Amino acid sequence: MKRLRAVPRWFARKFGYARMICLLLLVAFAAVRKVDPAPMQELRLRTFDHFQALSPRVKTVRPVTIVDIDERSLADPKLGQWPWPRTRIAEIVEKLTQLGAVVIAFDVVFAEPDRLNPALAAETFPNLDEVTREKLKALPSNDQVLADSLRRSRIVVGESGSNEVRADLDKTLPVTGVATLGPDAIPFMESFPGLLRNVPVIEHAASGRGLFTIPSELDGIIRRVPMIMQARDITMLSLSFEMLRVATGSDTVLIRTDIGGITGLRLAGFEIPTDRTGKIWLHYAGHDPSIYVSAIDVLEGRVAPDKIARKLVLIGPSAIGLNDIKTTPVDPAIPGVEVHAQVLESVLTGAILKPPSWGLAAEFFGTLLLGLLVIVFAPKLGAVTLVIVGAVIAAALIGTSWFSYAQHRVLIDFTYPMLSTTAIYLTLIFANFVREQNQRRQIRAHFGQYVSPALVERLTQSPPKLGGEEREMTIMFSDVRGFTTISESYKHDPQGLTRLMNRFLTPLTNAILAREGTIDKYMGDAIMAFWNAPADDPQHHLNACESAIDMLVCVDELNRAREQEAKDGGHVYIPLNIGIGLNTGVCVVGNFGTDQRFDYSVLGDSVNLASRLEGQSKEYGFPIIVGSATALAVKDRLAILELDFIMVKGKTEPEVIYAVAGREDVMYSERFQLLRNLTIEMLAAYRSRDWDEALAAIARGRKNDDAKELAKLFDLYEARIGNYQQNPPPDDWNGAHALTSK
Repeated sequence: MKRLRAVPRWFARKFGYARMICLLLLVAFAAVRKVDPAPMQELRLRTFDHFQALSPRVKTVRPVTIVDIDERSLADPKLGQWPWPRTRIAEIVEKLTQLGAVVIAFDVVFAEPDRLNPALAAETFPNLDEVTREKLKALPSNDQVLADSLRRSRIVVGESGSNEVRADLDKTLPVTGVATLGPDAIPFMESFPGLLRNVPVIEHAASGRGLFTIPSELDGIIRRVPMIMQARDITMLSLSFEMLRVATGSDTVLIRTDIGGITGLRLAGFEIPTDRTGKIWLHYAGHDPSIYVSAIDVLEGRVAPDKIARKLVLIGPSAIGLNDIKTTPVDPAIPGVEVHAQVLESVLTGAILKPPSWGLAAEFFGTLLLGLLVIVFAPKLGAVTLVIVGAVIAAALIGTSWFSYAQHRVLIDFTYPMLSTTAIYLTLIFANFVREQNQRRQIRAHFGQYVSPALVERLTQSPPKLGGEEREMTIMFSDVRGFTTISESYKHDPQGLTRLMNRFLTPLTNAILAREGTIDKYMGDAIMAFWNAPADDPQHHLNACESAIDMLVCVDELNRAREQEAKDGGHVYIPLNIGIGLNTGVCVVGNFGTDQRFDYSVLGDSVNLASRLEGQSKEYGFPIIVGSATALAVKDRLAILELDFIMVKGKTEPEVIYAVAGREDVMYSERFQLLRNLTIEMLAAYRSRDWDEALAAIARGRKNDDAKELAKLFDLYEARIGNYQQNPPPDDWNGAHALTSK
């Protein structure tokens, strides 16, 4: 036992402690690869994302057409806002069938009966005479009309997996036959405890049923799409895979498995390789507008027959208000329905990316070999030679990975061996820089209380100098509402006002710095801050919005404490309220000033817009107002409410602005969803000049807005509508409201 304990000491004396540490590091990296933690997965996925961005799939054929539920269709009076009457959808199905569509699939779910069903209208309108009422009851429901159309074509209806079990499952529906060659596949599949289905009459009329749910990766990017899933203990095909099954007339799907999970799926004429969970790695092409046709054009007969004939047709939304926008490795935002189209294109053309079964073993042994070579030879080589050898090794790793992707569509990860080898190399080379690091920590400790940690890091790397750089950033302006009144109450106590401002600005500053923000300046009671500089922050949109919400919480806590102090001290209490404006865009950031004095600050049109938005928070009744770029970036994480389409003074292009109403608990609340939908209806009617419908939507909104949170917004639009009823807007009015002040 003593001899075993003496081995490390002998090795350290013989070869040095740095090499011993590197050997332990090599063993640790082997263990880490076995566990494969989220950061390593993220690095690997991002690498493959860059490959796809550099060399996306090139389309040679276009077997899929998307019938688009787009803004133009929603604005057309024949269709109007979603959901459309099922009779209109039936007309679209009939048109597509007549044009020769092979299979038609819905990337939407008809979970509730049509609100315009004749029988429902008969019960809803109280002033109908009995004859009319009976005639309405005798008419077939809109759902039945759609079902009859579905039976005359080959239709796949969409269903959605969910985390909630909402109702009993209909056991009478036909189930796709699934056979497994190998061990049971179910434990490896993506699974959903709940299943949202269409109304029974539509489900029974369809030729197939498929899940359109596409789980994203942790970072929200869609890289892999499940082809087969479990929902409510039923094995179901994805929407795109079900379309292929219906198109080929197959009754059964074969799942191939081994001890590691699912290896592939087989359908008549198709062999589809998958990962162990039944997902395919999509080789994405860029967004392709040419495969889209507007739903209103189909209804009006304005679509060329060759756009539909012999095509697989998907019906789905691209309109922003319908909230089905996805992020892919080659597109930051595309309609979710196009992801299904890309799945079909990839399967039909064989353009699917494949992680090889031997990839993990190759990465593991390659890492061990490279690590040992570095440990043995790095201390013996000169600095220049070592850099050259390292560059050759890195080029070989990257080149092999790229060649496999570009020529064979095989995904081989080079990041793991490169990361471990680089870590060992850095451990050996930079062991002598501990003292320098200690000095840098002292600098951080000294200056960190004055500026953001990111800026301190920049200062430790290089001395500041004049100049700037262009980058996308999120800018914040915050200001206290009615600060003049508050300051007047302290006119005989200036020290008290100073203490109040320090007490107010400290938690707000901490809320900004805690989420990677940089304080630009304080302007009395106002704060200007920005994100994504000097250090990169990929989540700058979300961090800025989260900081704004944290600031509101801090102000509420401060107000509660001040109110209690006012009661105890017997003096007047005036609450502090703030307005916050956020906007994302390309800005110039850097050190501006003179050689003697300069500030690290930001300039640009996006900065000006953020300032204007802060000034509008009082008018709309929401403390946090954001520009469209910020809102679109965080819409899946925060409760976002569209407010207006404005023309800011001094700008030539209008901007859609939004309110941040809260975090996910608010976003998924039934009350917020209802109020948001009513607001969307109101805005759509307003922009369509349907003043009566807009006022009706406002009335419904007021009825459901118990907390009166939308009262100012509704007041604002009622006043505008009243003015437009008296003085109609010009014919070229696009719905934008021009602000008259900065």
